[in-house]
Amino acid sequence: MEFTVKWNEKMAFSGLTPSGHEVKMDASAEVGGENTGARPTELLLNAVAGCTGIDIISILKKMRLNPTSFQMDVKGERAGDHPKRFTTIHIHYALDGELPEDKVVRAIQLSKDKYCSVSHSLNAEITVSYSINGVEGEQSL
Repeated sequence: MEFTVKWNEKMAFSGLTPSGHEVKMDASAEVGGENTGARPTELLLNAVAGCTGIDIISILKKMRLNPTSFQMDVKGERAGDHPKRFTTIHIHYALDGELPEDKVVRAIQLSKDKYCSVSHSLNAEITVSYSINGVEGEQSL
């Protein structure tokens, strides 16, 4: 995978992905930016969630299960010292629909342990939890 990210003055950058989508990044005003795009660290957490979400939906569909809704709440904690890397990332998966808990747990575990290339590219500790139809999950992941 190759692409170019260009500087757009001050602290703003934009890149065009190989799939043809523009990604805008910028810093906050406090550090010289103008807030015209997402912070790179925000994009990183979004990428982890998007990658694992795609995995989970794909796995559930292969199991012939169709969630009626699905959202992920993501929390990342960063080190206090530079490079201020993410030390922990927690993802809570909230799914609704006719979904057997064991199948949801299996889909989450497969994404976490085997398939999500984004999370496997990081060295942060990634933890997960889940709820189905608003009921917190019973199984430890």
